[in-house]
Amino acid sequence: MPTQTSGHFTFANWEERTVGRSDAHPRMAHASVTNSFSGGVEAADTACEYTIVYVTEKTGTFTGMELFHGTVDGREGTFAVEERGSFEADGSVRCSFEVVSGSATGQLAGLRGTGDFTARHGEPSVPYTFVYDLD
Repeated sequence: MPTQTSGHFTFANWEERTVGRSDAHPRMAHASVTNSFSGGVEAADTACEYTIVYVTEKTGTFTGMELFHGTVDGREGTFAVEERGSFEADGSVRCSFEVVSGSATGQLAGLRGTGDFTARHGEPSVPYTFVYDLD
């Protein structure tokens, strides 16, 4: 039976660089990001890499991979998630993510799950939900 957990995360660091031409749209960028999660998922200083396509200066889509080392509802281990999302002119960011099959270690071995979040411009803390199963 799947378990749902939730919490918040904050961006600890965001380093973005343009890939290719920077004077036209669509424009592509790469971002290296560090996040800190609390709640059902506890993980400080995650490692995240995004590829971003800016359709306009304020809208676009992204894909990414994020590596967590921490706990899920008290079980310790490491796992990776694949992320896909979009961002709108109002500054909102919507993202869904899925655990990379076979990536979980330690007490999280066999972890499967999906989740999502919506970030709002100007809000420092982002709520997330995560629905998971463990083998």
